[in-house]
Amino acid sequence: MTGTILSFNGITPKIADDVFIAPTAVIIGDVEIGPGSSIWYGCVVRGDVNRIRIGARTNVQDGTVIHVNHDPKGSYLETGGGTPTHIGDDITIGHMALIHACTIESGGFIGMNATIMDESVVEGGAMVAAGALLTPRKRVPGGELWSGSPAKKMRELTQEERDYIPYSAQNYARLAAEHLRQHG
Repeated sequence: MTGTILSFNGITPKIADDVFIAPTAVIIGDVEIGPGSSIWYGCVVRGDVNRIRIGARTNVQDGTVIHVNHDPKGSYLETGGGTPTHIGDDITIGHMALIHACTIESGGFIGMNATIMDESVVEGGAMVAAGALLTPRKRVPGGELWSGSPAKKMRELTQEERDYIPYSAQNYARLAAEHLRQHG
């Protein structure tokens, strides 16, 4: 594990021992990252005003920003308010994505430069296309491809796309293990 790991308000990120964190990534505050996951070059994962949970074997690719939403009534630790970010297992988040105060269920796929906004949910087996803008409080059902700005359903996923989602997560888990071996 490398990168910059910073405590915030007395909370230090909890990161599994086999997570690859690139040297230029920054992890801040109330963040937990599960085993076999990877946070690539130039990423910022900032759990300063709410919590971020990233599951196992999830890859957060280069330049991605993950943040949360605060509770205007006070600290989320006291009020339980605001919106955290929950990212499940076996997920690919493409390069330069913006993930903000949302939920991505296990087995979801987020394309490069996509934006997922507050209180949205990407279900397992769903794909958000590169460059898409998923506006607040939208739900992307499993088996669907959403794209555009604002994003909307384009079509059902092909079998090839359905097969690619777990392949991508597995491939990045292998690559992360090699980076960790060489640079960790």
